[in-house]
Amino acid sequence: MKKGRYKFYSGSRGEITFEGNFNMVSVRGMRAAMSLASRRQIGMDGAMSVPPQPNEIQPRIPGALKGLLVLMVASVAINYIDRTGLSTAAPLLERPDELAIPPAKMGVLLSAFFWTYSFLQLVAGWLVDRHGVRWVMAGGFIIWSAATAATGLVSSFGALLALRLLLGAGEAVAYPCYSKIIAGNFAEHQRGLANSLIDAGTKFGPALGILAGGILMERFGWRPVFIVLGVGSLLWLPAWFMRMPRDHAAAQVTDDTGPGFAEICAKPQAWATIAGHFSGNYLWYFLITWLPSYLVKERGFSMSEMAYIGALAFCVTGITTIITGTVADRAIASGATPTKVRKTCVILGLGLATSMVTVVLVHGRVASVACLLFACVAYGIFASSHWAIPQTIAGPLAAGKWTGLQNCLANTAGVIAPAVTGFVVGKTGHFFWAFAVCSAVVLAGAASYAFLLGRVEPVKWDK
Repeated sequence: MKKGRYKFYSGSRGEITFEGNFNMVSVRGMRAAMSLASRRQIGMDGAMSVPPQPNEIQPRIPGALKGLLVLMVASVAINYIDRTGLSTAAPLLERPDELAIPPAKMGVLLSAFFWTYSFLQLVAGWLVDRHGVRWVMAGGFIIWSAATAATGLVSSFGALLALRLLLGAGEAVAYPCYSKIIAGNFAEHQRGLANSLIDAGTKFGPALGILAGGILMERFGWRPVFIVLGVGSLLWLPAWFMRMPRDHAAAQVTDDTGPGFAEICAKPQAWATIAGHFSGNYLWYFLITWLPSYLVKERGFSMSEMAYIGALAFCVTGITTIITGTVADRAIASGATPTKVRKTCVILGLGLATSMVTVVLVHGRVASVACLLFACVAYGIFASSHWAIPQTIAGPLAAGKWTGLQNCLANTAGVIAPAVTGFVVGKTGHFFWAFAVCSAVVLAGAASYAFLLGRVEPVKWDK
């Protein structure tokens, strides 16, 4: 037994000092624990950058946190159901007996959500840091639920546009809140599972939304579906207030000596990851905004058939992401380098996803759906690793700023993709060039990872 003062350094928490009586076993144990913590880095809405080593034991998440995690997964699923509701209703809104919204204006409506969602993320992060997650999350949830319900009551393009902007503003708080909760309440070795489940909610939420929404809208019309969805979502709030501790702002003390945004932007790897993420987002937002209209208008599927096909496509994406991510983590744990594993996933995934253009090139409807599912599998391969790359490269000093900057810029694809698609479809009367543009953007993203990224290893920042 030895009395003394011991200092350990964790990349994510800085220098930590312990004082008291320690034997060599306890000191070694603390060093091992701190070493384990420093090897794991979590980004804004990604997964762990370094998988657990084979000899590491990963304790289960405590029961109290499981309930909180369930609420976060449920909220992100509701989040994505609400944001994709207009996409499901788009074929109905374009009818002359409804609002008669032309494709170009529909593209503006679908992209308007991202005008506020993308650019208010930094503001939302500031609010969470300043006031904690409890009321910020609740306020954002109420705003986006009210915007969803009100959508079923309006009858003009201008009113729909205003509600889409309001929806984006409300949903902007979600990911900063999730990140804050996980950082402040979940141990380092529990964050990978927490992040992966939240990400799964972003895939299965649209699947449920397009399936249930398509079937219900065909039977009851689009207005009742929006009203019931918005009002019914509020049932989530009482559980949130019961589960979220009043005395936890989910705050995490961080070292503010890391690099600034200018230094991050000076790194070519940053622009490689931003370009690659943007291209992947272009494909994803193209799918969740315009796929229903394409299946109904160009391929002649009914609303219910569209609902099943769209749900299948999104489920295939989510399942592929989980499987590929698991395989990638095991490969790295077995000795493969992050450079080889992560770059293979993103380059192969985006490279294969250029097949999206074949969806409109084939003649038969079955062949078209098969091509769609193949492209979704390819996107799932990409999605399994694209967040792990900046987390590894940025390291603990810059992971938050790097991923925040990347997520903000990459989500501008949500503004561009729906608007460009609406313009192209409106001008040409069909979807060929919309799919061709999507494939070209995806190919550019694959090239950025292949030729600009370099090695996937931590950058040595200037102190």
